Amino acid sequence: DETIQPGESIVLTVNAQISIPLAEFDFSFSRSSGPGGQHVNKVNTKVTLRWDVTNSASLPDAVRERFCSHYHRRLTRSGEFLVHSQRFRDQGRNVADCLAKLRALILEVAAPVKVRRKTRPSRASNERRLGDKRRLAEKKQRRRRPTRED
Repeated sequence: DETIQPGESIVLTVNAQISIPLAEFDFSFSRSSGPGGQHVNKVNTKVTLRWDVTNSASLPDAVRERFCSHYHRRLTRSGEFLVHSQRFRDQGRNVADCLAKLRALILEVAAPVKVRRKTRPSRASNERRLGDKRRLAEKKQRRRRPTRED
């Protein structure tokens, strides 16, 4: 476990360029579903993380643009991004799970998509493909029962 020194700000480090202070996140807690016996009815272990992506100063503009376009279905009308976690039976691990999920989602769009350049197959590869196709057709032709004309 990492210990936090007094005065040190807590941040979610995504990569060397992107780190987001936890003050930007709003956590809300509610009762979790699933197994847990009597305990599950008494404790608010489900965590919902709300993050205002559109007004976040921590994300570079290009990453924010890719994030919002890639995950537009998960954004609210006001531009908040929601992440839920109820995997564990205690609140602390669910908070950590929410942060890990968000970190993974940001990492997915952090690097720009490599633009595909159109290429044409070489003449040799085309001839190889057609030759293989011809050989396969001849092999299948030889398997057939001879006709009366043969």
